[in-house]
Amino acid sequence: MRIFDRFSKQIGVDLGTANTLIYLKGKGLIIDEPTIIAVNNKTGQILNIGEGGKKMIDRAPQHISVIKPLINGVVSDFEMTEEILKHHLNKLSGSFFYRYGLGVISVPSNLTEVERKSVEDAAIGAGLSKAYLVESPIAAALGNRLPIEEPIASMIIDIGGGTTELAIISIGGVVISKSLKIAGDKFNDDIIRFIKDEFKLAIGEPTAERIKITIGSVLPFDEKLEMGIKGRDLASGLPKEIIVKNSQINSAISKSVKTLAEAAKNLIEEAPPELVGDILENGIYLCGGGSLLRGIDKHIEKEVFAKTILVGDPLTCVIRGLGMIVEDFQKYEKLLNSQPRSREIKI
Repeated sequence: MRIFDRFSKQIGVDLGTANTLIYLKGKGLIIDEPTIIAVNNKTGQILNIGEGGKKMIDRAPQHISVIKPLINGVVSDFEMTEEILKHHLNKLSGSFFYRYGLGVISVPSNLTEVERKSVEDAAIGAGLSKAYLVESPIAAALGNRLPIEEPIASMIIDIGGGTTELAIISIGGVVISKSLKIAGDKFNDDIIRFIKDEFKLAIGEPTAERIKITIGSVLPFDEKLEMGIKGRDLASGLPKEIIVKNSQINSAISKSVKTLAEAAKNLIEEAPPELVGDILENGIYLCGGGSLLRGIDKHIEKEVFAKTILVGDPLTCVIRGLGMIVEDFQKYEKLLNSQPRSREIKI
């Protein structure tokens, strides 16, 4: 196996509920695609993976299933997760690569052993020879160049698609962490429900996502934002267009945002006092796609009385950390939280 390892390509995989990002050693971030797959139920044929599959959400006929195989950061459809990984790995450098590749994969910090094994099995089944796991907050902190190996607290809040990971890290490990099923997808659900209740209009997830990105905000702003949205009138069943304002979206997501801020407060309350002092001095770091929601950093800062910093390029924070591990594996191997699962070689 050592001979094979010399020629194998090493990768980092941020297998998220919303997006899958892959870092190839020596090349950098080379794949950034939605974690979505479209399948023809009649033939079993895979029709689209990634961006193409995302375009089919709420637009496909009944015989086509558009599947998100990860729910709240956990593999819910093992076979489809494996197919997505196979598809992406096959792009990299053919069958030789994905027969002998090594992968470092980020996972939520609170996964059970069974859930961790499902991620490892999907990676091995997709073609990797070895699969190492690292907790997402560790990768995010590393990607933001925080001093995680020193006896200093680094607090990370990673707001992803399905989950929000909150963790306090010190001396190369997670001291205390929480995982919430409140993140980007929950904000979308809140918006869909609000539009339905307030305007009696049915909209789909893609429209809710556009609303959130375009005018979504947490704190009241002097600038008044609004946008027109189209959907189905629940009374008549006919098409209808309405105008929504950022203040209304603020109301729609306020409960979820409040729960997230409360979780941050609870995490700090449960942390050792010395680490809390470090957090007050160094601040809290926000990353993940959900951290781009206008004003969420200021809201958390207001609630926990500690400066809250939105990291640069928050969407790629985790994969940057995985890339650092892949590029200098011996240096960072101690950050991995499990022995690698390896492909069984039959002779």
